[in-house]
Amino acid sequence: MPKPVSGGSEPGARAGAWVALALAAWSAAAVWFFHSHGWQYYYGDAEAHLNIARRISDSLTPGYDQVGTVWLPLPHWLMLPLARVDRLWRNGLAGAIPSAASFVLAGWLLFAAVRRVFDSTAAALAATSLAALNPNLMYLQSTAMTEAVFMACLMGVFYGSVRFAEGTSWWAVAGAGVAALAGTLTRYEGWFLVPFVAVYFLLVGNHRRVPAALLFGMLASLGPLFWLGHNWWIGGDPWEFYRGQYSARAIQRGLSYPGMNDWVEAFRYFRAAAELCAGPVLALAALGGAIVTLARRKFWPLALLALPGVFYVWSVHSAGTPIYVPTLPPFSLYNTRYGLAALPLLAVAAAGLVTLAPRRARAVVAALVVAACTAGWLMHPRPKAWIAWEESRVNSEARRAWTDETAAYLGPRYRTGAGILTSFGDMTGVYRRLGIPLRDTFTGDNRLLWHAAVRRPELLTWQSWAVLSVGDPMWKAIQPDNPAATHYTLEKTILVKGAPAIQIFRRW
Repeated sequence: MPKPVSGGSEPGARAGAWVALALAAWSAAAVWFFHSHGWQYYYGDAEAHLNIARRISDSLTPGYDQVGTVWLPLPHWLMLPLARVDRLWRNGLAGAIPSAASFVLAGWLLFAAVRRVFDSTAAALAATSLAALNPNLMYLQSTAMTEAVFMACLMGVFYGSVRFAEGTSWWAVAGAGVAALAGTLTRYEGWFLVPFVAVYFLLVGNHRRVPAALLFGMLASLGPLFWLGHNWWIGGDPWEFYRGQYSARAIQRGLSYPGMNDWVEAFRYFRAAAELCAGPVLALAALGGAIVTLARRKFWPLALLALPGVFYVWSVHSAGTPIYVPTLPPFSLYNTRYGLAALPLLAVAAAGLVTLAPRRARAVVAALVVAACTAGWLMHPRPKAWIAWEESRVNSEARRAWTDETAAYLGPRYRTGAGILTSFGDMTGVYRRLGIPLRDTFTGDNRLLWHAAVRRPELLTWQSWAVLSVGDPMWKAIQPDNPAATHYTLEKTILVKGAPAIQIFRRW
């Protein structure tokens, strides 16, 4: 069982405070760097997350149900107060600020947990530095992506479980339960953690272990129960997020990819993604550090932090979630960033190497471990070598091109209040860039009203403009060969290689 850290310091004492300040400064510098280069919206998911938060308050039909049924809601709720501010919505900071704050919290909790596990400030600093100096994590925490928010939740579970093992504190159980609850409302790997952590509380406690496991399980299970109820209320099916038309399974239905129904290949692709995200030196250091950590009978940290990776291997195998990496066929980039789920595990395992040294030498050894594992990033700070950034760049080239062209045409012609028939998704990036209120747009996210308009456009479409992908249901509804079509004239067709044609219509 772990011993309390000598010196009696919690995060919030001097060491933790300095770590938090350093993380905050580093996070702010990263946000400024990526924001100044205009890279915050390269991921289409980042654009969508922030626009979902915006449409809850700014929509033709605003309200609770605008959060949707596939992506879990907590990141959107965190962005909501900031996304209401036009300037923060348009420049992306409404998404970056909650993500960056989560990164700081995650690093602070990681430092605190590792310091207790290894009874070593040097090892804790090594683990925190190995995570914080990773450029892929720094890029994602500078955007509206959800990785940093989930990392904060995971580190909350990590710290709470470590504290519980030291003294069966009810506050530790409650804190871990609340962190797990937040995780289940952030990413689906949070659901996967719950039974394993509950079993841990059942095994390590004394006479309080059963109520502790029950308390944790009750708190953590509120998230999945809420989401099942939400999906039933919004979509009529509690499992809408898993098997609905916008789910990963539906998107991949009928398709094949490496690792589907093949555990070995699924692990191979995730391992390749993890190495690309973390770097080969850290992977090797983590292997050595894991041996040291296990020899010291520190099983739980490695087991807990391995669970997100196990979840992704299972997802590739069974849940319609492909991972493509440039080092394996078909030599492309898709969901490569999922390999970042292994970063906390690798960082903590590598920090175990520090404990081999005498206490007086641990600071030096920690510095050497961090330098060896991050030298490649620091000596060659090229964005193209940061796989998460490169994935976002490559996969957004066509979208950014047609977004630029569409915004350039529509911007000088559109007047607020005129109304636009359009789709939500990627198209919303045009309206965010131009500062067009989302309540001016009429999309499929307006649900019943939209579906009625597709059937009877002559009755329910009054908007002065239509910006639609060729083949969309509304695009078909306003074509001249539709007897019920409203009168729209085609003004512009935008053709970009690798993307569907975009057509801009004007009502007459």
